[in-house]
Amino acid sequence: MRYVQIRAFHFVATYGGFSRAAQALFLTQPAISDQVRKLEEEYDVLLFNRQKKQVTLTAQGEKLFEITKRLFEVEGQAVDFLSENKAFTTGTLRIIADSAHHILDPLRKFRESFPQIKIEIKTGNSQDVVADLLSYDADIGVLGATPEHPNIQVVKLGKSPIIAFTARSNSLSAHKTLTMEQLSKLPLVMREKGSKTRQKLESAAHTAGVKLIPSIEAEGREAVQEIVGSGTGIGFVSQKEFSDNTHLTAIQIKGDPIEMEEVVINLKERSGGKLIRTFMAMLKA
Repeated sequence: MRYVQIRAFHFVATYGGFSRAAQALFLTQPAISDQVRKLEEEYDVLLFNRQKKQVTLTAQGEKLFEITKRLFEVEGQAVDFLSENKAFTTGTLRIIADSAHHILDPLRKFRESFPQIKIEIKTGNSQDVVADLLSYDADIGVLGATPEHPNIQVVKLGKSPIIAFTARSNSLSAHKTLTMEQLSKLPLVMREKGSKTRQKLESAAHTAGVKLIPSIEAEGREAVQEIVGSGTGIGFVSQKEFSDNTHLTAIQIKGDPIEMEEVVINLKERSGGKLIRTFMAMLKA
C-alpha cells in the first residue's frame, strides 16, 4: 500500500466522487481512479460502488474510511505542530450544537481573534452531536448533558433549570407555576426522543409518578417554539435558552429543579488540532 493510494481513496470518500477528489488534490481524474484501482487490486477488495453518476462506499470502504479519517486527522495535527509559528489564518471550525446559545460569547471572541477562520454551525439533538464528533463530521459539540463516552473531552459551562412556556394568547399563560401532575394533563409540545431535554423531563415525571405524553412531537427547539408560539400547548426549554418575547411567557415547574448542563465537547484524539485546541482553551479561560 502506498500513501498516494490511501490518500486517493480518502479524498474520493470525503468528496463523494473521483472528479471532485481530483480537483481537491490538483490531479487528473484518471490518476485518482488508477490509484484507487491499484489499492483495490493489491488487497483484493472493493471499496466503492461505481454507478453512472454516483460513487458510494461499500461496507469495506466504510470501515477503511473510518480509519483514514483518523490517519489524516493526525497528519493535520502534525502539520499544525510544525506550522505553530505561522499565522493562524486558515481553516474551518465545524460546530454541531443542540443550542448555539451557550457559546455565543466564546464564538464572538474567537471571531474577533481569528477573523479569517471560517465557522460552520449546524444543529441536532444530543445523539446527533455525539455521532458527528465520533464520525469526524464535526470538530466541536455543544449539548445539555455530559455524554458518557471515554473518548470525549468535556468543558462544563454551567447549569440551567428546565422551564415550561406557552403563548401569551394561550389561557395557560395565567399560570406562573405548574406541577408535573398538572403538566401531564395538558397538551404538550415536546422535542424528538433523542432530545436530552425530553429525556430529563420524562425522568422527572417518572419520579413524580406521572407520565408526560406529547400531543405534538417536533424536531428541534425552533420548531417547538414556532408551534407553541402559534397558541398551541406547552413547550419546554432550559431557562437560559428561553427567548422571552411578546408572544411567549415562561412558566416555572414546581418541585426540585430539573437542571440541564451546558457543556462543550470534542474528541480526545483530536484535541491536538490547532483550531480545536484554541477554541477549547478559550472556553476554559
